[in-house]
Parts: sequence; structure tokens; C-alpha cells
Amino acid sequence: MFLIAPHAHAANPPMSSPALLLEQILRDVPRRYRLRQEPPASTLSLRHANPARALACVIEQAREAIARGAAPDAALKPRFIDALAAVITEAMHADSGDRAFQAMVLRHRAPQVREFASLSAQADQDRRQIHAAVNAIAHPAKQQRAVQAWQREALARLHASASLAHNEAHYAGLHATVRNLLALPALAKGSDFEPALADLRDSPALARLCRLEALAPDPLVQQYVSLLDAYGPRPGTPAAVAQGRASQRRGAAVEALAVQALEALAQRLNAAQENPHAYRVVSSMRVPASIPGTHERAKTEWDVVLLERLHAKTCDIAPVWNVRLLVEAKASVESATTDLPRLMRGLRLLAHAEENVVYTFETRQGPVRLHGASLRTQGIDESGLLNTVLYCCDAPAGGASRMLNAASRMQLLSAPASLEYASARWDGQHADPERLDAVWQHLTQSPRWQAVLDQYSMLRLVRELMVHPEDLMSTIRDATGCSPGCSQYTANERPC
Repeated sequence: MFLIAPHAHAANPPMSSPALLLEQILRDVPRRYRLRQEPPASTLSLRHANPARALACVIEQAREAIARGAAPDAALKPRFIDALAAVITEAMHADSGDRAFQAMVLRHRAPQVREFASLSAQADQDRRQIHAAVNAIAHPAKQQRAVQAWQREALARLHASASLAHNEAHYAGLHATVRNLLALPALAKGSDFEPALADLRDSPALARLCRLEALAPDPLVQQYVSLLDAYGPRPGTPAAVAQGRASQRRGAAVEALAVQALEALAQRLNAAQENPHAYRVVSSMRVPASIPGTHERAKTEWDVVLLERLHAKTCDIAPVWNVRLLVEAKASVESATTDLPRLMRGLRLLAHAEENVVYTFETRQGPVRLHGASLRTQGIDESGLLNTVLYCCDAPAGGASRMLNAASRMQLLSAPASLEYASARWDGQHADPERLDAVWQHLTQSPRWQAVLDQYSMLRLVRELMVHPEDLMSTIRDATGCSPGCSQYTANERPC
């Protein structure tokens, strides 16, 4: 980065024809994913709504009251409890319920399932640790360098046992092999690899993997695994890897459509400016560490960005650019909803840029130099976002009707009181909905629940920012725009 002299165009660009044209396009592009401004609020409509929708409506009414500085209406709490109880009951249904939530309830109920889940979460790391430890002792190259035949045979046995353990989840067999090797008379007299074998035998990682195998046959553990498998492929499995790759391909395809649309937009704006180099598009733009502020959990890579040259009439060898539009490509509506908090933190990070400093950002098209003043002006209020940020998505618009997003729903369901209520229903006991009062207290009083309280307003904002690439392309083609010299250009600088 380096300092640059202040320039009026950087912070407050004059309203020229391209600026007006860009404003017009962003205003006119259809927002097919847009939600209704407010959720239905009447008691009658809530009574006939599905449980998740009713729950979202009550949460939004509570948020509105708190935003006004008032306490939520007393009638909202019993409606919230009834709606949450209904959502839990629906999720616990044996045939059509939520398998992930049912697995969570089973984990809450059974200590052995909790232990299995905890060990499973660390299992990949433990396997890598054991693999590295075995290779340090018995890698085939080390076998060849062994001087005596019995050493080569022992190392080969160890390596084969480790391979079997990795491929067939038989770490108890590996542990037995290590114990047997340590019992060999030659090793009893001491050898170069005896200490390493002893460390492997006593390894906490190996002990955890053996315990994981011992728990696997338990009926409740098997039920837990079955629920997870019914929900979707578990992390690390070939099916999960294939699913991840398919998701990456979908994301790349949507990003390519977004790049195509913004390239068309840049060409349209360049034509209005009568300068083929005034606007350009870059992709995969990475935020440099030189920008002060918190990078943790913030968006530090932007999918597609429209840039405007700082001095459009000059032919600088190393031009400086202003950011005019940030675009994130998403393969699904839900993924954009989940992404919004990170995007907001990313905008706040950009706003920490120093006004008269030029920062170098790496992009797929090579490094670009961006003026700090334009980074600082990326708005984080709703009106500012609508002029600077788009989510590009080609998913069907029908998916936008879900009012309770997946993350908020899971936080509500995974609250201890919700799990206790679900556990009572699992046993066929009377489940008192009043125990869900604790969730209401968290929602309306705890800062940790702010994201759930705000979930509908954030959902509405995401849908407002979201456009389909085809709609954007069509709007770019249909945009008129005119220059200040046009006879139809009005006195108040609005396009004809």
C-alpha cells in the first residue's frame, strides 16, 4: 500500500452518466427472491400457519418490540412456546421428522452416544497422528534399511497392521500388534525403535480410536449412526467428498454466470463513458492483511467485483481503481442467508481502510490497486447495501418462502430446554411445553441469541440483495441511460 493525494472523485464521485446508469440498473433489476415486507402477524394467521412459519412470525414481532425499546407483548410468549413445541414435535416424527435433530436428542439422552460423538469428531485427526507415527517407525524405506531380518519382518507387520486399521477401522488390532512386537525377546534387550513403539502403544490417539471401535456395536450408537446416515453423508466419507465437489462445481458455475453478467455491465458502462478502460471486472479478490481491523470470521475474498478507474481519462501504467459493486455468487438461497453475517463483517473490515491509501488486492486477473476512500464508503446499512452488494443465484425462487432459516431453527432446537422437551416425548411421557419458557428468555434477553432474534429481518435483506443472473443480463440490455449532453437529460440529473 502507499499514500495518495486526496481526490474528490474517490470519495464522492460526481453523478455522471455511468453512475446514473449503474444506479438505474440496480434499481430496475427484478428481485424475484424478494420476501413480503412483513410476516403475517394476526393470531388467526398464526393459527393456520405451519409451525416454523408461526415461530418466525412470533420472533419477528418480539424483535420489533425490542427494537422500539419496549418489552414484547405478554401474549407473544405462549404463542412462541406453542409454535416451538409444534416445531419440535414435527422434527421428532418417526417417518417425516428431522434425522439430524433426532440424532442430537439421542446424543443428549445417552452417555455412550455422547462419548461416541465426541470421539468421532476427533477421529480424523487421531488417524492422521497414528499414520504419521507408524510411518516414522515402519515406512517401507525404513524397512529396507533395517539390518537384521527379524527387524524387517517386525516393521512389515506393524505397517501392514496400520494399513488394515486405517482401511477397516481395526485399531484394536494395531494396538495388539504393537504390544506383541514389544514382547519380542530381541526388543526386550532394547532396539532403536523400542521407545517409539512404546510411545505408540501408550498414545492417547490410539486409545481414543480403540474406544471408538468398542462403542460402535452399542445399539444406541448404531441407531445414532443410522440417523446420521439417513440425514446425509458423514464428513470424510467418499459420499461427503463427492457431495462437496458437486457443490463446488455448482458454486463455480454460478460464479461464472455472475462474471459474465458483470462483464456485460462493465461494457455497458464503458460505452456510456465512451472510454473502453473506465470499468473492469475482477474475480476472487482477496483482502490484504495491510487493511487494519479484524479479519477473523470476516469475508476476506470477494467472488466478483466491478471496479471504476480513479482517473478515467488518463492512461496510467498502474491505474488506481474504486470499488463500485461487490457480488457474491451462491448456488442456493439458504447459503446466502448463512453467508450474510460474514459478508457484513467483511464490509466493516473494508471500512477500516485509510482514506488516502492505495491497497493492492490479489485477484484471479492479477493484482489491482484500490483506493482506500472507495473501500471506506461500502455501506453496511440497508440502503447502502442495495447500492453496493448483490447476491447472484440461479436457484428456483420458490425456495425463498422459508421464513425460519436453518441456522436459527437449529439453535432453537438444540437449546437444552428444547432437547429436554424432545427427550420426554421420545419416552412417551407428558412433555410440559412450559419448560420451553427458558428458550424464550434466552431469545429476548441474551446477546448470544441476537442472530436468531434478527433472523427474519436478515432473511428479508438477503432476498432483497439477491438477483438471478438472467434478470441482471436482461436489465443491462434494456437499460437506456443518457449523457449530460442528451436533450432528454433532466435538470435534476435523472436519466431519461
